Parts: sequence; structure tokens; C-alpha cells
Amino acid sequence: MAWAPDAALPERHPSGGPAEPPSPFGGAAASAAQARLAEHGDQPPLAVLRRWETTPRGLDEDEAQQRLLLLDGDGRLGRRTGTGLLRRAAGAPFVVVLITLSLISGLAGDARGAALISVLAVVSGTLRYRQERRSDRAAAGLRAMVTTTATVLRRADRHAEPLAREVPTDQVAPGDLVLLGPGDVVPADLRLLTSSDLMINQAPLTGESLPAGKHAAWTEVPDHHDENDLFDHPRLCFMGTTVVSGTGTAVAMATGAATCFGALDRDLPAGPPETRFDRGVRTVSWALVAAMLAALPVVLAVSGTLHGDWSRALLLAIAVAVAVTPEMLPLVVTTLLVRGAKGLARREVIVKQLAAMHNLGAMDTLCVDKTGTLTEERVSLACHLDPLGRTDDEVLRWARANAHWSVELSGALVGDAIDEALLADAPDDPDTGRGAGALPFDSTRRRASVLLDVAEPRPRRSRRGVLVTKGAVEDVINLCSHVRAGGREDPLDAGERARLLGLADRWAADGVRLLAVATAQTRVTGRPLTPADERDLTLVGFVGFRDRLDPAAATAVRALRDQGIRLVMITGDHPLVARRICRDAGLTASRVVLGRDVTVLDDAELAGLAASGAVFARVGPPQKARIVRALQHAGHSVGYLGDGVNDALALRAADVGITVAGAADIARDAADVIVVRKDLAVLEQAIMAGRRTFANTVKYLKIALTSNVGNVVSMLAASAMLPLLPMLPIQVLVQNVCFDLSQLALVHDRVDDSEIARPRTFDRRDLARFVVCIGPVGALFDLAAFGLFWWVLDAGGGHQWEQMFHTGWFTENLVAQGVAMLLLRSRGRGAPRAAWPVWAAAAVLALAGLLLPYSPLAGVLDLSPMPLTALPLLAAVMTGFVLASIAARTLYQKLYGHWL
Repeated sequence: MAWAPDAALPERHPSGGPAEPPSPFGGAAASAAQARLAEHGDQPPLAVLRRWETTPRGLDEDEAQQRLLLLDGDGRLGRRTGTGLLRRAAGAPFVVVLITLSLISGLAGDARGAALISVLAVVSGTLRYRQERRSDRAAAGLRAMVTTTATVLRRADRHAEPLAREVPTDQVAPGDLVLLGPGDVVPADLRLLTSSDLMINQAPLTGESLPAGKHAAWTEVPDHHDENDLFDHPRLCFMGTTVVSGTGTAVAMATGAATCFGALDRDLPAGPPETRFDRGVRTVSWALVAAMLAALPVVLAVSGTLHGDWSRALLLAIAVAVAVTPEMLPLVVTTLLVRGAKGLARREVIVKQLAAMHNLGAMDTLCVDKTGTLTEERVSLACHLDPLGRTDDEVLRWARANAHWSVELSGALVGDAIDEALLADAPDDPDTGRGAGALPFDSTRRRASVLLDVAEPRPRRSRRGVLVTKGAVEDVINLCSHVRAGGREDPLDAGERARLLGLADRWAADGVRLLAVATAQTRVTGRPLTPADERDLTLVGFVGFRDRLDPAAATAVRALRDQGIRLVMITGDHPLVARRICRDAGLTASRVVLGRDVTVLDDAELAGLAASGAVFARVGPPQKARIVRALQHAGHSVGYLGDGVNDALALRAADVGITVAGAADIARDAADVIVVRKDLAVLEQAIMAGRRTFANTVKYLKIALTSNVGNVVSMLAASAMLPLLPMLPIQVLVQNVCFDLSQLALVHDRVDDSEIARPRTFDRRDLARFVVCIGPVGALFDLAAFGLFWWVLDAGGGHQWEQMFHTGWFTENLVAQGVAMLLLRSRGRGAPRAAWPVWAAAAVLALAGLLLPYSPLAGVLDLSPMPLTALPLLAAVMTGFVLASIAARTLYQKLYGHWL
């Protein structure tokens, strides 16, 4: 039977659905793949080789290439491509507003206005595209730093001898024999054929910080019901994990998209979900579009009916539509986001999506995976105890001797995570004797032994030695006949054995994993050690280990909590370990919810548990994503911080997904923000930068909408009373552009501490309250200016008089907007002073209003110089406007308890 690719890919129904129920690790695409892996993992090695039509000598090159061709386009792991230019540029909802205005202006015959608005749309979209493209390139650079090769055993042809050769990971074919060694990244889902002391770091998939022992020995696998069983299978290794120590030979059963890793990649949504920023800007954008579209027919009907001049009514309707919309909104918002993203780039934080700047500041709940975020992905020595549970340095001395000589005699450059922790602060040369033999750790025995020569060198066949064994508590105790404590050595009976196991359980409940240490007096004969030598041991004590907490974790957790962010731990690790990490980091851990419980709870219950301080442990990727979505449905803005393959779905589901530079490829692809340096303090700075960016965005929105709404009200009132247009559409557009360009200075403005003390997002009701309270002030003084200009300019009709009237209101509006920019940017007394660019922009805006009527552009804008007699009246109107604005600001703060 010829090999076919569907043997490596998950089976699916004709409808396209999964053939089996979804897996707790992945979604529908992962379940069948995992079931097939478990089936082959339980078969004898020769049966597996026959099933994959390969031999212990590996595939030949032709066969490997044929299998790769059969998989091409189906079984390869795809890389998501970036969003195209047009989709990126037009993806900002605010650009829709500009496009709509441009079309309306063009249809109405205002070619100059349509061209100007189109230029604004292009500039805004281009700016957004460039920043996100730059972030994509930075993320791609990080990805390129990752090694993507594997060593396989292949033959040049069917009759040639097999040779080990290095190939790119995507060139590993199903049925290939893969050679594993320390530091290798597992390139496919593998079934072990041979192994020697093989330890695999599965943290990217499971969240477990300690490496998992793997072996090829053919034994029955116990039927557990824990959701992570597949990854505990001793004969299976999974794509994306890494070899910590030992060696192995394995057959590739699934590659690319058919692996557990690839199935999870396929389960990822094609695009990011809608976030708080997306919903906020969509709401504001469509509110502006709706207001604009509603204003057009109303103004047209009212003005046409009152004055009977429908061409004039159409021009007025377009002017009102232009006035109600801040045309520079996309450009200002994008500039604010870009500046924030560039500032974070200097702090080694890559913002892939500009919307993430807002979402960082809006985040009120941060879900964190334990491994690699709160911890350092390695364990530390927690205790060294005698059998009575008292600290004993002698136990540590024997344990370090075991670790030192296990590494030294094996020829390895480094030991496993346990040995590294033991030797971290140990003397270079232990005083327990020289190593004379070693029996390395393996996952079947679950222990390691060394033979120490404690006698002076003598020309005799055998000398006095000590066997030191370190390993799993239950396994080592079963080899012990005595126990040494308090200077006494007593027989180890059943009662004492039960007490010792209970002691280990109590420490485990506190998140500390104990290993037993035992010794035996023996002779150094020169023959190799065997498991038969591990007998009649004397238990001397225990050494305990725990995940090493990031030194900055507790401080960062406290700082995030002070900023109004709730932290929720979601991990695939053991519940006791998760609870202990929470305690050490200062996180609330009211109870532990297991992954199997998540599946039976509804969203409201999940969100309630998270809000009460529950810790979620032993959870798979879909469950992590579901917890995130449950919090979102409860009204929270959710961030997720993780770096493993099992975090990808949650990173994509969150409002803002955050990962680190050393994360798995799939995690970096799914995230919105990449922290180059693993430092939680940097994350805190990123959140504050997001809040400052949003605070200045809200300043712009409130000032711009207040000014524009005031203009609309005054234009409608004046058009009902006056026999002329209060202002031409091109004048309104230029006035708005001048005002909005000046608002770009808010990018540099200082922010009041009260504005960034808590998470914030777009609030339609707050925007409406602000406009209703402050907007009428501008409209009132616009109308006062109308009356004064009507009186001073001695209305006599004619085009020149209309020009002067338009000029007067054009000038008054720009000066008033410059004043409003300074008055409305803060709460007033006690707030930080405006940054100098803001002062300069306000001054330039006011000068533009005064000087444009005297410039060469006056003819283009249909303006004419104002008489000097109008200037004192303008000053009087501005004085009244300042006093009234301050009074309205004070009233607003009293009514609503805040300003911006």
C-alpha cells in the first residue's frame, strides 16, 4: 500500500466538520490529530514503522520528496501574511467619514473641497499603513532569529547507507527518522523509537515548567482522565517543544498543519476580533456620519422653505455637513497612536497594531500565563530537609554531589533544570569524594544515582564508596530500608513510609516539589553502575524545588493593581503550583478552577469566578480563549500575556494580546504587542503610554466636537435670521483643517495624573454630556459676533459686504478655537500646564484667523480685510467667551466629578 497524506492529517466529515469531539488542547482541527497520535504511541515500534512505511534506516530522498509534494498546500504549516495596503489604509473607521464627505462635496460641485478632503484621507491612511508595516517588519525580524532546522536520517537511494543530514523544519516528511539532541526544537509530532535520558521542555504547549521525561520503552500507558494526558505520554514528542537533555530517535507521524501545533494554528481566526478601540471608533465614526446625513436633508428643507432659494439651501447643507465633521479626525488619532507606538519602540516594545495603543490603556483585566511571564522558566531550590522536616545542610551536600557528578560523568555541558538549581550557588568541587560512576536519570526509574569514591587512592581492587540516589519521593523510598534523622538510623517500616509520603504531600500542597535523597555504603570496584545497585538505601532527607519567580513580578503586580487592573492567572500547570505562584507574586487566589470545570460553566459564571480572584489551572488553549471571551462579554477590556503555543488562541481573542520576543512563532503572530525584553515593568510603562495616548485623543475629540457642534448650531440659527450664508463651505472646511492641524500639538501635551489613574475607553454618553454642556457657549458667542458684525459692518447688501461678514465670523471662529484649545485641554486649576507646542499651536491658529484675510489666499477663500473698528468688538467677544467657558468648565466638573 502506497503512503498517502491523509494518514497524517486529521480525518474530517464530508461536511468539513471534525471527525471526533474537539480536544481540550486545540479546537476541532486538533482532536482527530491527537487521537491518532495516542493510538500510534501505544503501538510497538515495528508496528509504527510499518504503518508509516519506513524502516530503521530512514526514508530515501526520492520517497521523502514525494511525500512532501503530496502534502504541499495541504499539510504544510502556513504563515499568515500581512494585511494589504488598501485594507490597512482604509481599515480605520474614521477614513470612511472622509471618503463620504469627499463624495458629497464632489457631487455638489465643490471640487476644491472634495480634493482637500481626499488628500486628508490619503495622508491618514498612509501614515497608519507605514507604522503598522514597520511593526510587522520588526516582528518578522524576531521570527527570522529562530532556528528552523532538524536532523533526519536519510538515504541517497534505496540501497545507500543512511546518513544524518540537517534540513529545514518544513522539509521533514511523515515517516522521516528524526535525531534528537540537547537544544533541538522538535520539528514534528514524533513517536520515539530509541532514547537515552531524554528530557523535553513542553512548557510552550502545557505550561509545565519542569521538563517531561520521555522514553521509548514499550510499556502500557495508564488510562488517566486528565486533559493533558497526551502530552504526558512517554513515547510521544510534539512539534514546538525543545530537548533539554538526552538523545533520541523518533519517527515523524505528523508534520506541519497536521501536528497539534499546526492544528492550533488552523484553529486561529483568520483575522483579529473586534476590540474596544474598534467598537469605540466605529461608534464615534458612524455617529458623525449619521449626524452629517441627518443634517443634510433637514438643513436643505428648512433653508429652502424659509428663503425659497434652493441652490443657497444646498450650499448651506453642505457647509453644515462639513462643520459637523472633524475632517482631520483620522489623521490626528493616527498621529497620536503612531507617536505612542514610536515611544514604546524606544522602550523595546513593538506595537504591531496601532489600535493596541488604545487597548493597552483601556485594559482593566489582564490574564497572565504563569510560565515565562511571572516566572523565569526555571526552578529554584526551595528547601533541604531531613526526614523530620527540619532544614539540614548535610542533605543539600549529598544532593549537590549527586547533581555535580551526574553532569560531570555524563559529559554534558549542563544538567537538567533540577541539577542547575542545585548547583547554582554550590562550590565548584564538592567535598564528598570523587565520582566513580553514574546512572543517569530516566523517566522510567525517575531517579539518578552516582557512586562516590570516598577513600584515599590505593592500589587495591576495591575501595570504600557511597552510592547517592536522588529522585521521585515514592520511587526512592521504595528502595530504602532505613531512615536517618537526628543522628539516628532506624529501620523504615510501613508507618514511617506513610509519614514521609504525607510530608511530601504537604509540601506539594504549598507548590514545592520534593525529591528524596538516599545513600548506601558500598565498594568502588570499577564496574559500571546498574539499577540493581540501587537497593538497601538509607533515606537522608529531601530537597524541594519551586518555579523561580521573576524578581520584578511582585512589584509589577502591585503596580498594575494600583493602576486599576485586575490580574487573572490562567495556566496549564498544576493547580498547587499555580496557587503558590499567585501567593508569592501577590495575586489573589480565592480558589482554583480546573480546565475540566471550565467546560461546564457558562460565561457569566466564568467571569464571576475571575472577578472573585479564582485561579484557572490545567486549562487548554480553547478554554483559555473562552475565559477571555467570558470576561469581554461581562463588559471588561481584556489583555492576555503569554508566550506559548497554548496561548495563541487567547492572545488572538483578547482586546490586546501581549507576548515576548522569545515566544513561540504562533504566539508572536497572534499577539498585538511584543515586549522585546522580558520585564513586567516595561509592560507597566506600555500601559501608561496607552493611557496617555488615549487621554490626548479624548482631549481632541471633546474640543473638536464641541467646537464643531457650536458652529453648526450658530450657522443654523444665523441662516434662519440672515439673508445670506453665514459662511461658505470652502471657508468652513479650511477653518476645520486649520483647527485640526493645530490639534496635532496635543500629541506633545502633558496629561493630568487623574486622567491616567484608571483604565478608560470611548464613552458616548460622556462625549454627549460634554458637548451639550460646553457647546452652547461657543454657539452663544458666535451669535453675539454675528450681531456685532452686522451692526459694525453696516449691512447694506452686495458681495463685498457678504465677504466682510464671512471674514468676520471666519476670524472670530479661529481665534475662539485657539482660546478653546487652551481652556478645554485640562480641568484648570491644579492641572499640568500646557506643553509649549500646544501654546504655539493655539497662537498660530489665532494668528491664522487674523492674517489670512490679508494674505494671497484671501481671494481663493473669498475673504476680504476687516475694518479696524471690528477688532475691539472681537476682543470683547473673546473676553466674554473666556469667562463663560471657565464657568461652564467649573459647572461640568461639579455635575460629573471629572473633566476629560
